[in-house]
Formats: sequence, structure tokens, C-alpha cells
Amino acid sequence: MASNLKVIFLFLWLLQCGGGNVDVQQKPPIQVALLKEGISIPCKVIFPYMPRYTRFSIFYYWINSLGQKISIYSRSEKVEIPSGKENTTAVIPYNHRIMPLENTSSTGTYYCEVKWNDIQKMGKGVFVLARGTGYIQTSYGWQILITVTTLLVALSITATALLLWKRKVLCPVRNQLNIRRQKMETQPPSASPPPPSPVYDCLDSQQVDVYSTLKNNTNNQSLKNSPPGKTPKKQATLEESSDTLYENI
Repeated sequence: MASNLKVIFLFLWLLQCGGGNVDVQQKPPIQVALLKEGISIPCKVIFPYMPRYTRFSIFYYWINSLGQKISIYSRSEKVEIPSGKENTTAVIPYNHRIMPLENTSSTGTYYCEVKWNDIQKMGKGVFVLARGTGYIQTSYGWQILITVTTLLVALSITATALLLWKRKVLCPVRNQLNIRRQKMETQPPSASPPPPSPVYDCLDSQQVDVYSTLKNNTNNQSLKNSPPGKTPKKQATLEESSDTLYENI
């Protein structure tokens, strides 16, 4: 009984050791597929080039959103060992393409499982998101261009209005300054001031009349006070004194 248990444990150990040389990989773990384009289920089988592992079967299936397992496809493979590759490790891809997908409900996790005579290996699966249409890029470029153009037009209109307003306010003042400047430029240079007039010129006609009046009054008084016969001499004396006074002035 003990010997039989040893044989069983040895067989299981050998089976486990032999199974450690095979593997199934599925990459990338996530894919996005369009209904018209379909999907490709990745399945990479790793095994040693030995007669025991060159025969195997591959099963493809998927698990939908309800957790149901749905078989897709299966195939059997027999690999020839290349010369000089005995006991080396082989890595062979066996991707299966589904074309086309039925509808968006095809979204789910797709698996690849490989079975040898005494070994069974399953990949970790690939989650596939099925879409009806591709990603449509929003035309943000046109929106930005239109916005920038609108801002530039608004700024241009505002700047033009400000320039017109400033011109309307400042132009009258500038015109007045320009007119004054032109008048000053066109006006001939002022003549040099005339030389000072002599003292005699300061006596106008009114002052001369005053002296004439004084002279007449003196003559009249002399005629009244002087006796007859002496008037001409005194009158001549008064005239000489008046002339002397005028010259001194």
C-alpha cells in the first residue's frame, strides 16, 4: 500500500514538473474593437520541442456580461520539431480573428485554452470593448480659431473707436495751436523801436497854445498899464523875455 502511494506521488510530481514547461499567454489584456473591423484573440503557446508537447488542442471562448461561457472556435495542432531545436523552448502565436462582431453586446472577456494529453493551460483572458463607431475627434481646433478671430475683431473695433474719439477731442486744440503758430510764422519781424524824440518834440500843439495865451495876456496887461508912448518898447521887452524863456525850456 505504501509503495503504491509512492508511485502515485511520483507520477503527480513528474506530471507537475512536466507541466511547468508549458504556458499560454494573452497580451494585451484590454482591446477596443469596432464592429466592422472585428477583433483578434491573442494566444501565445509556450512549450518545449519534445514529442510529448508537439501535439495539443486550442479552444477559444468568451464570457459575456452575464457570466455565460460561449465557445467560439477550436483547433488541433501538430508541430514539427526543427532540426537542432530538440529540447529547446518554442513560443508560437495562435491568434484567432473574429470578423465581424455581431453587435456591441460582444463586449466581454475572451480566453484561449490549450490542452495536451495530460496538461491543460488557460490564458488570463483579454477584455474586449466592442463599439459601433470609432472615436470621432471633436473639432476643438475650429472652435478655438473662431473664438480667437472673434476676440481680435472685437479688439480691433474697440481700438478704432478709441482712436476716433481721441482724434475728435484733440484735433480742435491742435488746430488752434497750428493756426496760432502759422500766424506767428507769417507775421513779419517787428521793427526796431524808434529813437527817443527830443525834448522839443514833447511839446504838442496844446502846450504851444498855452504859451501863446500867456503871451497875449501879458501883452494886453502891458497895454492897459503902460502910458501912451511907451507901449512899443515894453512890448518888445516882453517878447524878448518870452523868446528867452521858450529857448531855455
